[in-house]
Amino acid sequence: MPIDNDVYDRLGGSWWDESSPLFLLHGITPGRFAYFREVLARQRAIPASGLRALDIGCGGGFLAEEFAALGCQVTGIDPSPPSIAAARAHAAGRGLRIDYLIGPGEQLPVPDSAYDLAYCCDVLEHVSDVDRVISETARVLKPGGLYLFDTINRTAKSKLLTIKLMQDWPLTRVVDAAIHDWDMFIKPAELAGLLARHGLTTGEITGLGPRASVPAVLGGFIAARRGRITYGEFSRRLDIGQVASTAVSYMGFAVKEAIDLEPGS
Repeated sequence: MPIDNDVYDRLGGSWWDESSPLFLLHGITPGRFAYFREVLARQRAIPASGLRALDIGCGGGFLAEEFAALGCQVTGIDPSPPSIAAARAHAAGRGLRIDYLIGPGEQLPVPDSAYDLAYCCDVLEHVSDVDRVISETARVLKPGGLYLFDTINRTAKSKLLTIKLMQDWPLTRVVDAAIHDWDMFIKPAELAGLLARHGLTTGEITGLGPRASVPAVLGGFIAARRGRITYGEFSRRLDIGQVASTAVSYMGFAVKEAIDLEPGS
């Protein structure tokens, strides 16, 4: 079954609505942003304030707003016009200055070597040409620039959770659309190889997933599907963040190789 990325156009106006399935992704924001902040503190000798940051596949702006609140000069890019409209409206309501642009990850509408930081979350498992997205990311990063990412591993466990539980089974599925294709999931070694091909050195890969118990996760899916709780409440109950296992999802960072100058140049 082909992946249905048009769902982000159909539901794009509801990113910040607690009752929307898209809001489920907001539950991942606190856990992974805490990790990204820790990576920034480790990898950058200067404060995050003032860094030029690019959000590739920004959706409704969940992470873009976090980085903007941190003091970064954020540009968010997404191919879905309704999602960009929702992101702009919400950022304006918070008084955050974020430059939102419509465009695909395979052809980023920004200049070469323009950003200190780029991040790509909930995206790589959706794109038709992952290699091209990584190539474009490397193009727009400054030498020494930092790339933050998360995506879904291609394992039997990820098939059970993200395909069977979240997508196929009527009792638990999140939305009535094919939002994922297991064959498009990416093993960590495969992603590290793609990054290296484009001059991005992987610094770390760690697990990302729910820290709630398995019964709580399963019960939450059923309750949300039946409308007993909002997807916002469900996302908070999942307590998603850094975990030891990379069997379902993982996150990490890479650094763009600096330019070696010849002596006397």
